[in-house]
Amino acid sequence: MGILNFLREAGEKLFGGSDANAASADDLKKELAKHQLDAEGLDISVDGDKVTVKGQAANSEVAEKIAIALGNTQGVAQVDNQLSVAQPAAESRFYTVVKGDTLSKIAKEMYGDANKYPQIFEANKPMLTHPDKIYPGQVLRIPAL
Repeated sequence: MGILNFLREAGEKLFGGSDANAASADDLKKELAKHQLDAEGLDISVDGDKVTVKGQAANSEVAEKIAIALGNTQGVAQVDNQLSVAQPAAESRFYTVVKGDTLSKIAKEMYGDANKYPQIFEANKPMLTHPDKIYPGQVLRIPAL
């Protein structure tokens, strides 16, 4: 999948401070466990605001979700996704949310049909808990239809 870029200041805070420091590899593993995301031989390394993830994911969807869960963490600017995939499929596109976006608006732009927003919502579970809870800077998976 390669390197994905994220807004360092956006994302979920894994620790109580107000500054956007990068999380440790252990913090990031806990974040993945919270979302029930895992890969065989999962290895996460952190170098400043860049996270590298290795291992073997069950499929492309899991590999992509691992990458965006790590990247949508405050303090992370890049994720180098080196996960291999047991069952490859068409890779998703990625979209960075901007102010004023809704899933319907994104679906209209990406698919040509605003009513396809549930596909985007489902593709980003469990990181998304409600279709209205997206924020500027968040990176979303946009799966092929």
